[in-house]
Amino acid sequence: MEQLNYTDGDTALTGLIFRPSSAPRAAIVVFPTIMNPTPSVLDKAADLASRGYLALVADFYGQAPVDFDSARECALAIRTTPQAYRQRLRAAVKALAALPEAAELPMGAIGFCMGGQAALELAREGAPLFAAVSFHGLLNTDLPAQPGAVSARILVCHGDADPLVPRDQVLKFWEEMDHAGGNWHFHSYGGVKHGFTNPAHNPNPATAYDASADRQSWAAMMALFDEVLG
Repeated sequence: MEQLNYTDGDTALTGLIFRPSSAPRAAIVVFPTIMNPTPSVLDKAADLASRGYLALVADFYGQAPVDFDSARECALAIRTTPQAYRQRLRAAVKALAALPEAAELPMGAIGFCMGGQAALELAREGAPLFAAVSFHGLLNTDLPAQPGAVSARILVCHGDADPLVPRDQVLKFWEEMDHAGGNWHFHSYGGVKHGFTNPAHNPNPATAYDASADRQSWAAMMALFDEVLG
């Protein structure tokens, strides 16, 4: 793991690069949770590198929130203006694509919680990604995908008992993707709450780790990558 400094306008950001031991098969932007990089997200990026992917854990804010309240304030600051939010996300993609070893590699984006929403936001605007994968991500958006815009293969891994993403939001997302003509898969895990990939203790009753959903969702992503990349 090493730092990668990049910017979005005047905001200095620090990503974390994970490199495979051999030539990478693709480059993946990993968008973290609302808390910015956490141990569980870093573990996922390290696993990507062990499987032959060049991974960049993006920086949402340019700072590390000290608690959830401060993270929520940071998130609100960048998400209030949808286009500015997407510009922040594009900055991470550009930073990864600018690395010499990323030249001509297929580019993907994945994310967790807020990061899942981030990956989907890039797909919605037609970013040149081979895949966009959301793990317990938010599905709402202020800028729905328009017909023909979505070129990335989309995989959403969702806990059906996630109180932050109720079923009406799920149905609205399905309808949005159908309207846009996207190529999408949606995996829903019964009885599973928000944050199901994070084994760290969280007192928030909306979240709970689920080992089976964690394994199955990661395997589903890897299968999609293999299908698209060959």
